[in-house]
Amino acid sequence: MFFLESDQTIKAVKTATPSVVAVLMSKELSKIKKEIRVNIARSLVDEKGMVKIGGCSGFFVSHDGYILTNRHIVEDEDASYAVVWQNKTFSCQILVRDKITDIAVLKIDGDNFPYLKFANSSQLKLGQTVVAIGNALGEFQNTVSRGIVSGLSRDIKTEIGDDIQEFFGLIQTDAAINPGNSGGPLINLSGKVIGICTAVVLGVENIGFAIPVNQAKSILEDIKKYGKLCRPSLGVRYFLIDEEMQKLHHFSFNYGAFIIHETIPGRGGIVSGGVAEKAGLKEGDIILEINEEKITKQFHLSRILAQYKIGDVIKITYWNKKEKKEIDVKLF
Repeated sequence: MFFLESDQTIKAVKTATPSVVAVLMSKELSKIKKEIRVNIARSLVDEKGMVKIGGCSGFFVSHDGYILTNRHIVEDEDASYAVVWQNKTFSCQILVRDKITDIAVLKIDGDNFPYLKFANSSQLKLGQTVVAIGNALGEFQNTVSRGIVSGLSRDIKTEIGDDIQEFFGLIQTDAAINPGNSGGPLINLSGKVIGICTAVVLGVENIGFAIPVNQAKSILEDIKKYGKLCRPSLGVRYFLIDEEMQKLHHFSFNYGAFIIHETIPGRGGIVSGGVAEKAGLKEGDIILEINEEKITKQFHLSRILAQYKIGDVIKITYWNKKEKKEIDVKLF
């Protein structure tokens, strides 16, 4: 049995590795000096005055140069990014930086690139063998680590730069994930991608996380169909209610999304022309449920809406200061 699984692992890695790329981040010397106020050795500065300051991973998901990686890898809009594949460097477009899922979509010119096929990440099983592959430029290229699915639907908070990023629905694995693996694929023994390696719990061994690849499928579909990410929104500004907020403001509920009142001109709780306005929702209303799924700090509004597409019809249950109401709305 051991030898059979070992052979499967070798075959899966051989299938997947050609599709893995390095994502190189560089920045102008003058901008780096302003940010960190240290001297940079001239040997680290290229002919364009750029300094390489990081390298992580990504992977092809189509023959014509679409690449998946993490948003936090390419979040700095003042930096320049390039893709390195088979010792060749390609300039790239950043088509999507999605903060909700921490997924980014890159595009390079060309065709006939090897690419990874998607598995269905909703069918993962605890204990299933998985493999993480990283290709950070400069050291330890084509790093491979094997482990199992240790947990499913994990929610975590992690510090990325100056932000606290919340992730939901993650795959937990004991396959070694290091900073260079970020953005690289987590694959099954068929060589298909099941997740995007994204985070590791520092100071603890054998706890890493990956974004289920199903979260990326709709993003890619939107990019190829519309040229942009088309995630549905209700068009509301709100804060989430919990037991503490209920006591403080004497709300009738200890859950839900309270639509804020306008305190700054043009920054009211109802966005003009949005779904909520057309549905008749008002500032001060509390959105309680979407399709009978309660809105809480664990299942916040943006997380629930991420399950739906533009054109879907959903049922909103809300409180309008007097009574509960329900209304069906079409997302756009």
